[in-house]
Amino acid sequence: MPAIQFGGMASGLPPNIVEQLVEVERIPIKNMETKKMKSEARLKLVNELDEGMNKIKDSIGTLASVRGFNDYKLTSGDNNIVSGTVDPNSAASGSWNIEVVELAQKAAAITNGFPDKDRTEIGTGYFRFETPDGDREVYIKGNTSTLEGAMNAINRANLGIRASIINDRKDSDRPFKLMLSGENVGGENRIEYPTLYFLDGDQDIYFDEEREAKNGLIKVDGFEFEVDSNQLTDIIPGVTVDLKQAAPGRQVNVSVSEDREVVSGKVKEFVDAVNGVLSFIQNQNRLTENTDTSQTLGGDGLLRSIENRFRRLLQGSVVGVSGSVNRLNQIGIEFNRNGTLTFSQEKFDGALAANPDGVQQFFAGDGFATGFIPSLKRTIATVQDQVFGPITVRKKALQNKIRQIDDRIGQKERQLEKKEQSLRRKFANLEQNMSRLKNQMSQVGAMGGGGGVIPGLG
Repeated sequence: MPAIQFGGMASGLPPNIVEQLVEVERIPIKNMETKKMKSEARLKLVNELDEGMNKIKDSIGTLASVRGFNDYKLTSGDNNIVSGTVDPNSAASGSWNIEVVELAQKAAAITNGFPDKDRTEIGTGYFRFETPDGDREVYIKGNTSTLEGAMNAINRANLGIRASIINDRKDSDRPFKLMLSGENVGGENRIEYPTLYFLDGDQDIYFDEEREAKNGLIKVDGFEFEVDSNQLTDIIPGVTVDLKQAAPGRQVNVSVSEDREVVSGKVKEFVDAVNGVLSFIQNQNRLTENTDTSQTLGGDGLLRSIENRFRRLLQGSVVGVSGSVNRLNQIGIEFNRNGTLTFSQEKFDGALAANPDGVQQFFAGDGFATGFIPSLKRTIATVQDQVFGPITVRKKALQNKIRQIDDRIGQKERQLEKKEQSLRRKFANLEQNMSRLKNQMSQVGAMGGGGGVIPGLG
């Protein structure tokens, strides 16, 4: 329904009288909106606390397992000869001596030299390859009759052979050569290099040198093995070993151990995550004369419950672990006067170096019932339980309160809209009546001044 507008008020009332009355009627709605805003602020804080719990859980979740620490590193006595990467999920600590007697090599062949790669024509003809699927021919003619054209044609044929052009500066007059290489090393990847047949070229093309594919030879702790690749996954458990170059007679020590720097960094992340939650609780409980407790969680039982749970876990001993380490303060993590944790890197590194198994056992335990990490996960799971957890309960209560306020605001808005329409109709009628009455009085006054008879009174 379109709003009724007033012009000059015949009644003498303010032109915006309806707006003023509606604004008064809107005061309860504004109060409800203020309450909603405060509840939303508290809900945001509860969500922030929940995110802090997740950060604690994530910070230490990949630190250690019953197998050991989850972060390993490979150390090679000479990375130019042997290097590698570690899979932390399957690696184990240990040390091995590796001698690279001979690298596995690809089958390869190289042509005679040409003065350029894209102008001198090799002629019209073909490369014939012997493949497991039979003979395959790669035809060369026309604009592709150069080293570069031949390279592109062979690569497009997908024969398990890669073609490339080498710039051999030993021959300044004819430095460019076409090289063909098998895609894989090892004796099982032998390739019969092609027959060449070309006519009418600017220069003859032929294979100047060929090399057969063959297996490599290594020694591991003195035992000799023949290998068909220079990247080995079955020599050291959980390690991909990369053989870089042959070094007959030289043993390279390769060791796998816990990456203590990464382990220490993860513990530091854990301490920071816990301090994030503890600082959040302290800031919420810090009251001043300007603090609006209706928009904070200060003094809330939720904070007390979580803080007490964490203090018991962080200050107490972990029961059931087999090693001598059973408290955080033994590895450099302690409460300070500010009510947060202090992490001593030096003390932790010392404890880890002196007793790595004990530190690992303290964190991991049996992976389920004992150990600091399982205890921490249970504590957080209790706090965040989707039905009875105090964080969940508080979230739901605030969400319900906000929803109820929204419902009441919506209901009040609808009532107020109807009331505003009613008031506008009433004042419109009042204005019409007052205007008509004024007109009649004006007419009476005019008649009285002229000696006439008042209508209806004669």
